[in-house]
Amino acid sequence: MIRLLAILSLLSSSFAYGAELSVVQFDQSTIAFVSRQMNVPVEGDFKKFSAQINIDPSRPEAGRARIEIDLASIDAGSAEANDEIKGKTWFNTREFPKASFVSSTVKALGGGSFEAAGKMTLKGKTMETRAPFTLKQEKGVLILDGTFPLKRLDYGIGSGVWSDTSVVADEVLVKFHFVLK
Repeated sequence: MIRLLAILSLLSSSFAYGAELSVVQFDQSTIAFVSRQMNVPVEGDFKKFSAQINIDPSRPEAGRARIEIDLASIDAGSAEANDEIKGKTWFNTREFPKASFVSSTVKALGGGSFEAAGKMTLKGKTMETRAPFTLKQEKGVLILDGTFPLKRLDYGIGSGVWSDTSVVADEVLVKFHFVLK
């Protein structure tokens, strides 16, 4: 779920500021997900994360980001679900308390769309990740929105009986929204 983190590498745009924006407004920013259990969407989010995002819209290719998510801050809709997901077969937050994404490149795709590439680390596994996003200027801030699929089994999330993808789908949709000043 946390490619999410990938998420962010965020950087770029065709706004003509020429100034780097890097102050994340955490009270307005979110990292969320949608998984499917028995083909029913299950939405959730993470209440605690840190993000260091630097963007100069006049030079998006120079942008960089580092996002860390406190996995124990998950809200999957109920206390029972939250406790289960923190356990060893899912996130194993005791041994792996954080997920991270560190960007390496940002590429313009045109029309205000971009793709951040970097390394996501989740449950002790690091993989290359790509996260498409849009960037827009609004009332003195930059808004970065993106969505990308994450294959949970690639990271060993949901082992044992939970590895059955007919019960819980392998693909988790990660959604992020960052507001920068």
